[in-house]
Amino acid sequence: MKHLAVIAIAAVLLLPPAAGAAPPNASPTSPSLPGLPHPKVMLGEPGRFGGTFLDAQVADPRTFNPILVQEASSSGAIGGLFDGLVEDNGETTETEPALAESWRTSPDGRTWTFKLRQGLQWSDGAPMTADDVAFTFHVIYDSKIPNSLQNVLTVAGKPLEVTKVDALTIRFWTVEPFGPFLRSIGVGILPRHKLDAPYQAGKFNQTWGVNTPPSELVGTGAYIMTEYKPAQRITYARNLHYWRVDLAGRRLPYIERLVLTIVPSQEAHKLLFLQGQTDSYGVRPREYAEFKRGEKAGRYTVYDGGPSFGSEFLSLNQNPRSGLPDYKLKWFQNQKFRQGVAYAVDRQAIIDQVYAGQAIPEYGPESPADKFFFDPHVMQYPYDLDKAAATLAEAGFKKGADGLLRDADGHPVEFIISTNADNQDRVAIGNIIRQDLEKLGMHVTLAPEAFNTLVNKLVESFKWEAMVLGLTGGIEPHNGQNVWKSSGSLHMWNPKEATPATRWETEVDRYFNLGATTVDQNRRKAYYDKYQEIIAEQVPVVYTAIPNAYVAVRNKFGNIKYTAFGGPFWNFPVVYIKP
Repeated sequence: MKHLAVIAIAAVLLLPPAAGAAPPNASPTSPSLPGLPHPKVMLGEPGRFGGTFLDAQVADPRTFNPILVQEASSSGAIGGLFDGLVEDNGETTETEPALAESWRTSPDGRTWTFKLRQGLQWSDGAPMTADDVAFTFHVIYDSKIPNSLQNVLTVAGKPLEVTKVDALTIRFWTVEPFGPFLRSIGVGILPRHKLDAPYQAGKFNQTWGVNTPPSELVGTGAYIMTEYKPAQRITYARNLHYWRVDLAGRRLPYIERLVLTIVPSQEAHKLLFLQGQTDSYGVRPREYAEFKRGEKAGRYTVYDGGPSFGSEFLSLNQNPRSGLPDYKLKWFQNQKFRQGVAYAVDRQAIIDQVYAGQAIPEYGPESPADKFFFDPHVMQYPYDLDKAAATLAEAGFKKGADGLLRDADGHPVEFIISTNADNQDRVAIGNIIRQDLEKLGMHVTLAPEAFNTLVNKLVESFKWEAMVLGLTGGIEPHNGQNVWKSSGSLHMWNPKEATPATRWETEVDRYFNLGATTVDQNRRKAYYDKYQEIIAEQVPVVYTAIPNAYVAVRNKFGNIKYTAFGGPFWNFPVVYIKP
């Protein structure tokens, strides 16, 4: 998902993020695009048509339904199939027209009117109209279809009102002015002619699962899916009805075919790349020096995107529905316990041993790569085992003569840390954390397991104790409210709370509501600073380190533009194979 925090497979993230753009409704019309004869044109040197791009991802997708996606294994599989009304430029981070060619806002900032491009078609040739846009948002707001987009696309607790004006015009109305509107509205549009029947039959949640024949998946993106073989590969072909053209007026994309190999681990992807069997590889920070040395012989280039926008952290399960014993829930729900754990995380060891020095310590929920919204003044937890022990003691935890840490009722502190086995970085992070917690007298077991098993525990069964995991990031904090608001489906330590379980979660909800209903960007920043400070003080998740974002791409491709915000392929329609 481009506009929503999702569970990341890998520690090195190549998904959108960035910083401080001008207020999205600063102008009553869409931004001009200097040098473009028509806004559907994508810039880049003229390319050649044809050829195949080989890539890989860890883990099979869990769904092909873009409304139900909550993890990167699914968003990565279908990301090229769907487009939104608007999109973010990976270099400038500005919001630009996509399926909508223009928009305007009312003077009070509550009404937004979008004009669709003429002649838009679905990949099966059917016309794409405002009916599809209205249908998409109707589905999103249906309470019988639980999805993370509901968390993001609400203002003051109310959904957007969506009205079809005519075949090419769609209007949105918000109960309050909505500061992050343009950053949030670019969700993938669904084909009504394909999905309305199963929706009316109450079967939408079972529609477009991974058992769906690829020919049934219809979108407006640059590619169509042609084959899916679980645990093997996904293949794609050019969408012959794609709406975007190059500077010469030729219909994009340039590359004819994509093959996405499903691999069991990042190590397997690395091996494929080094053997010449993939064209791109997300280089982990500890591999940076190795890959730089191999550039010439391997005929590839390593691109440096700077600090990534994602996060890597330890989460402790505070969910009363988890089935955990009450005494363990009391540990994890105790702020001092969580702070004690935070002081025991040796971030420098993680930076040195896991990321080979190519990372920075992290203490709060926003990356410093987001230069506008990042708050550098949050509470920090420098590695200090004595401070950790003292903080735990304040919560009634004491180390006995047998070396075991116990709570005030005599229960020894022991729990399991889960993480995805395919991610060696996270396994290494989990081991570093485990070793230091054991120095405090805790008995901690690290249990790596399959990524999709981990996701099931996190969002469905809730049967876990602690977890080392990561999230994708982005330029707009509002789009992470599916994580941070108490009602959020990825509010992982206690998802979908009917009402906030704690006073501090009530405060976080309040600041997110204020940030959403405020247009002035400096005031919005002040609200999001407050949320960052609360999260850092309460530590519902214990942050570790932010790795730098690197990618290696074969030199045979032209128009590669890499940023930590948009990854290497935000402009993939104009990427081509050199002669």
